[in-house]
Amino acid sequence: MTYVSKPEIHHPLLKVNEIGLNRRNYEGSVSTLCAGCGHDSVSAAIVQACSELSIPPHRFLKISGIGCSSKTPSYFLGNSHGFNSVHGRMPSVATGANLANRDMYCVGVSGDGDSASIGLGQFAHIVRRKINMLYIVDNNGTYGLTKGQFSATNDLGSTSKKGAPTLYSPIDMVSIALQIGAGFVARSFSGDKRQLVPLIKAGIMHKGFAFIDVISPCVLFNNHAGSTKSYDYVREHTEHVIDADVVLPHEEITVDYEPGTSESVNMPDGSRLHLNKLSNDYDPFDRVKALSHVQEAQERGEVVTGLLYVSRDPHDCHEILDTTDIPLNALEESVLCPGAGKLADLNQSFR
Repeated sequence: MTYVSKPEIHHPLLKVNEIGLNRRNYEGSVSTLCAGCGHDSVSAAIVQACSELSIPPHRFLKISGIGCSSKTPSYFLGNSHGFNSVHGRMPSVATGANLANRDMYCVGVSGDGDSASIGLGQFAHIVRRKINMLYIVDNNGTYGLTKGQFSATNDLGSTSKKGAPTLYSPIDMVSIALQIGAGFVARSFSGDKRQLVPLIKAGIMHKGFAFIDVISPCVLFNNHAGSTKSYDYVREHTEHVIDADVVLPHEEITVDYEPGTSESVNMPDGSRLHLNKLSNDYDPFDRVKALSHVQEAQERGEVVTGLLYVSRDPHDCHEILDTTDIPLNALEESVLCPGAGKLADLNQSFR
């Protein structure tokens, strides 16, 4: 397939970030997806998020499997490292890449077929191994590349474009991620840029495995009245559990004020944060309640969006395995291959 590059000429007044790059420096080639596809909105959100984080594009690794969603890494971070893997096998490649170079920011984009069907087993294990990455699923409930068959995430009772109903209960990727132990779990809608961009930024900066399930309507095969993944349905049945933004690391700011009172705080970016301490039933630090909340909303036919869960004490695979602080791909041969004597001592230690 031929990919068309975007013009290299940039508008001279484009806003630049802290390292002197503008949004265009984080874009990729011209999209070949259907006009209006939600996946393009997700790609645009990734571009904005990475630009606002002021991380050089070459520090990113973008990775995918097979499907419409897995084509999208071609459309963002054109100057980064990338790998398009086999169908459903993105987690294996991402695991190897992260173990080899822990200093890279890994962004994986998959689909509901790539992760909830052929790749479900791989998805489960990358969650439990806490690979340090942001894993995004562009969830449209259909196989767009093969002309609109139901995917495993399509809701029971939803109908195809021709009116045929779904016969099976759906696999909910958010519930799986919560149950297996992901340290950061969120859901958003491709048409809600205000919510999605901060979630992507927070997911990239999160230590350990961060997962975002993005409802991303397929305008050709799954955007009709009988679909629960259509633009109209999601907008009418969305419940925002929390309005969240991401604040990058700075010196700690602490406040102490009583419930029912207000407090103003100076923020690192020069703005002032006005706090009003009110009771809030939803706790994003409680994994069990988050899972219950998601499943109860499903029973009511609602789509819960926002930051659903974040761990107070996140861990990643390198911490669990106690690997070296130096990326493995940067170690010298003498360290990687210390010789037959060291091997013999290691073998003896297991006897």
